[in-house]
Amino acid sequence: MTKLSRRTFIAASMATGVGAATSHAAEPTAPTQNNAANYPAATGSAAQYAANPQPLPDLALTETFSLGKSPINEGSCITACRWGLVRPQVRGGKMVALLPFEYDYAPTPNMNSLCELPYSPSRIRFPMVRESYLKNGPASRDKRGNDRWVRVTWDQALDLVAKEMKRVYKDYGPSSMFGRSYGWMSTGKINAAINLQQRLLNLCGGFIGCINSYSTAAIGRILPYVIGVADPRSTSWDNVLKNSKRVVLWGCDPLVTNDIDWLTTLHNGAGYFRALKESGIKTIDINPIRTDTGEYLGSEWIAPVPGTDCALMLGMIYELEKSGKADKEFLKKYTSGYDKFLDYVLGKSDNTPKTPEWAAKITGVPAEKIVSLAHELQENRTMIMMGWGIQRIQFGEQPHWMGFTLASVLGQIGLPGGGIGTNYQYSNGGSPVAYGPFLGGISGAVKPVLPFNQNWKGSKVIPVARFVECFLHPGKTIDFNGTKVTYPEVKMVMWAGGNPFAHQPQTNKLAEAWKKPETVVVTDNVWTATARHADIVLPATTQFEHNDITNIGTYSNDGLVAMQQAIEPQWESKPDYWIFSQLAKRMGCEQQFTEGLDEMGWIKRVYEESRQLGTKMGVALPSFEDFWKKGYFLYDVKPADRDFVAFADFRADPETNDLSTESGKIQIFSPKIHSYGYKDCLGHPSYLEPTECLNTPNRKYPLAYMACKSRYRMHSQLDGAVGHYFADIRGREPLWIHPDNASARGIKNGDIVMVKNDRGAALAGAYVTDRVRKDAVVLHHGAWYAPKKMKDGTLLDIHGNSNTLSMDVPTSNLACGNIASSGLVDVVKYTGELPSVYVWEELEYTE
Repeated sequence: MTKLSRRTFIAASMATGVGAATSHAAEPTAPTQNNAANYPAATGSAAQYAANPQPLPDLALTETFSLGKSPINEGSCITACRWGLVRPQVRGGKMVALLPFEYDYAPTPNMNSLCELPYSPSRIRFPMVRESYLKNGPASRDKRGNDRWVRVTWDQALDLVAKEMKRVYKDYGPSSMFGRSYGWMSTGKINAAINLQQRLLNLCGGFIGCINSYSTAAIGRILPYVIGVADPRSTSWDNVLKNSKRVVLWGCDPLVTNDIDWLTTLHNGAGYFRALKESGIKTIDINPIRTDTGEYLGSEWIAPVPGTDCALMLGMIYELEKSGKADKEFLKKYTSGYDKFLDYVLGKSDNTPKTPEWAAKITGVPAEKIVSLAHELQENRTMIMMGWGIQRIQFGEQPHWMGFTLASVLGQIGLPGGGIGTNYQYSNGGSPVAYGPFLGGISGAVKPVLPFNQNWKGSKVIPVARFVECFLHPGKTIDFNGTKVTYPEVKMVMWAGGNPFAHQPQTNKLAEAWKKPETVVVTDNVWTATARHADIVLPATTQFEHNDITNIGTYSNDGLVAMQQAIEPQWESKPDYWIFSQLAKRMGCEQQFTEGLDEMGWIKRVYEESRQLGTKMGVALPSFEDFWKKGYFLYDVKPADRDFVAFADFRADPETNDLSTESGKIQIFSPKIHSYGYKDCLGHPSYLEPTECLNTPNRKYPLAYMACKSRYRMHSQLDGAVGHYFADIRGREPLWIHPDNASARGIKNGDIVMVKNDRGAALAGAYVTDRVRKDAVVLHHGAWYAPKKMKDGTLLDIHGNSNTLSMDVPTSNLACGNIASSGLVDVVKYTGELPSVYVWEELEYTE
């Protein structure tokens, strides 16, 4: 097989027309079909593309209400977003198109939505204050989400926010300030809402911190006990393609989720999936739905009952143990506690042997398939690619702990092409890591410089998914990861760059809790439900309306890209850096916040710091002026990184390269976790049956419910743009439902249905498909919450927000993570009045 690398994939993509390369004026010319051999990517020197020979065009064309310049005054620049690098095309002051970066393996299908984003009807155009809040202040908080809005000036809005901040810090102190920015709004290092807001609040005295993420709460807590790190580096794709004979996609859909990156992306993984499809390596898709990735690869599909992955793995482990196929040498040398776990597997500790027949009754997967799967993976070099969706369930700590245990029983961890990886589906994990400096940014971790009330009450840090309980029950103490956490009493919320009304479970409960704090301030660029439930709203720019800089590739570190401003800020929106600098000025800490630098000053500083670091590493970055003119700089990959094998050093010498666990080995039994005495997270991986699942006796609702990632959004981002025209059914989020379940309910493809349980009800559009397991339904995550009180008194989400139906209970006392894909629902055909999905419309306001 030809040696595969990130660079050769680019060349191959260009040579075959794959990757949508675009050549246009003032940009480097893409290689011709017959010139791949001379293309720099093929020789590993991709960092040295030809510089742009022309000066940057003048794109500072127009304010929102101005006629602007001539419509043929046109130009292009380069910028980046979570979906990749793009080249905005501007005419007459308007962004008319986005072209993908020339060297992107698989440009996002969401270009139309991104291009429309600055002009979306859902755009926050002006600073706004809730009418009753202007009149009565915090006493009006019960009207959040059901009040009129008043347009105010920037000075009025900022003065009002600063006044409330001063009051809260003086009267209550930082233990009453809840400052969250979930981080996905802007990829830039300078206009990063999460850093800027936390920097301001820390200068003022601090705020209630949060731990965990909604993406990885359970896996991020359990894996440090098991292997010593929360997010281990995966074996490189090059190595997988050379050595693996089986690739198992367990609970993941990489071709959907790798469309985005925490920073920005070249979509490196797409080239590898194309190669995987052509390689002849057998792939197995284990998931209650037939994923887009499995469909593309032609994978064998195994569809267990949702939430029963651990039972399936236990049945496989039992079979390997009883058949003598368990790798005893590996287990003895590289793991700790297998004997205690084996007592559980064999039923010695609970009188329940975890046989394939036992697993079949729970999972719905035939016992003979469980047996054959176990032997197939043992007899072939196997890479298990395990996703994160299976840990966003009740007892979500267990699947990845069990996954590493299964991989240990197979004995392939640390071998080329074998073992397990847990981030192939995120930010193109498994792509080779390039060698070059990583950018810094504006630090949020600064010390207070202003006086404040120092009477802190409660814990300083809480699990992020428990913030609703914190709002509702201040003073309550809970278990968390072997410690105790006491909820503070929240008086003020400042939220920027995120939409908890999309990612927090049990949204109707959140809406009630959201009324508890005295003041809520939201900074965003569109009218999410979070903004609609605020008191004061500050309009921020999109990534196309300010300058910035960022790295390319969270895991792959492909290089740097300039985020060049394409259009003027629309309406009265302002960059995040400007907003928080102005608040700092009013609070009395402007100098400490800005350090005397404007937006471009910070961009130059972080670039020069990386350039100096590059010199120490032996990587010569160009001058800032040359970098900004060209717009990007790509690093090279060292051969060792192209052929990286996870845990290879540990396997070669487990004493010298011991893991950061209790024993220095893979912890199959953890004495520390056992000492916590948690009934919902034992000392070894276990199958713990969810309180709501298809196996629940006398269950109230008949269908298992899943919330998967949408190919048309990133969480809830872009739901207000044109992408929903491609996906939605009569304005409602599609609900995947099996033909047998649909027929039994008189539901046809395209019907409007109501999905309901005791936590809420939502309208959706029926998408009848056999790509979902019978008795399970899928409502993709991220549709904007659109509550409406119906004539019969029912509170109905009329758009299809998946978390209206999810349960707000912790995964366990260990991680206290969130649950997004676990529960039961019923689905009925909806025949009532069909309300308009108002959340996409321009918001009404008074002057």
